[in-house]
Amino acid sequence: MSNSPTDGTHVWLIVWKAYDVLRTHAMKSIESLDMCVTDFGVLELLLHKGAAPINVFGEKLSLASGSITAAIDRLERRNLVRRIPSATDRRAKLVDLTEEGRQLIETAFEAHRNHMSYAVEGLTESESSQLLALLKKLGKSAQQRLQDSPTESKE
Repeated sequence: MSNSPTDGTHVWLIVWKAYDVLRTHAMKSIESLDMCVTDFGVLELLLHKGAAPINVFGEKLSLASGSITAAIDRLERRNLVRRIPSATDRRAKLVDLTEEGRQLIETAFEAHRNHMSYAVEGLTESESSQLLALLKKLGKSAQQRLQDSPTESKE
């Protein structure tokens, strides 16, 4: 067993602590926009990906279908989203932004981007690029190891 500062448990602990602090920044940012994180996630997904079937939101936001339905109902009551018929499946409904919803999330997302940029100002642009590349590499590598051997650890 290694006690090296580069062993897996140490890497996990540092990533976890950094995630926890950045998540706190994100939550404060979203709360300052007078939105809950689920509503923000739905609106942000629609802003960047366009209209989508309801089941996509659960997959992308890691939420149960009941939570997504409640969020979409809430946003629909506020006239921020609307349900529209699918052009390819008569049984399906898509969720899309209303003009009011688009204006709100564009403004809110810009404020959130500024909050999160402030949170990572401790890194230079080059360091941020390196960090992103390394985290992507780590995530892909760890995911592959889960698929290769989900319950075994390598000694």
